[in-house]
Amino acid sequence: MELVTPEIGLVFWTTISFLIFLFILGKFAWKPILGAINEREINIENALMKAEAAKEEMARLTSENESLLRDARAERDIILQEARKLKDKIVGEAKEAAQQEGAKMIENARIEINMQKALAIADVKNQVASLSLEIAEKVLRKQFEDASKQDALVTELLKEVKL
Repeated sequence: MELVTPEIGLVFWTTISFLIFLFILGKFAWKPILGAINEREINIENALMKAEAAKEEMARLTSENESLLRDARAERDIILQEARKLKDKIVGEAKEAAQQEGAKMIENARIEINMQKALAIADVKNQVASLSLEIAEKVLRKQFEDASKQDALVTELLKEVKL
């Protein structure tokens, strides 16, 4: 029955052993264990703060990246708009120059046609005049072969002329 009811000496020495063990643990084991736990807690807090800072930095970089993308898109749109305006301007100028050149060519052609027409008319007039002179000369030669016909014609013309 000794096992069920311990003696006072056993209880005393067990208590002293426990207190000594508790003192040794407190002196040598708990301080390093608690120090390691505190150090680990500090490391975890630092890691959490760094992660939060990295998260904030990522959010800032993401918003900055989106802002840069918006700016780049706006700049691209402006450049494209300017390019379209320049293209339209160049095309318009080319059309206008082509129209002016076409009008100038048409006017030059019209002037050339009128000049050629005038030359042709002058040539026809010259030919008609020379033909008329030849015909008149031939007619007059036939009529004036006879001297009496010449005298009659001169008399008739003198009657028509009134002084």
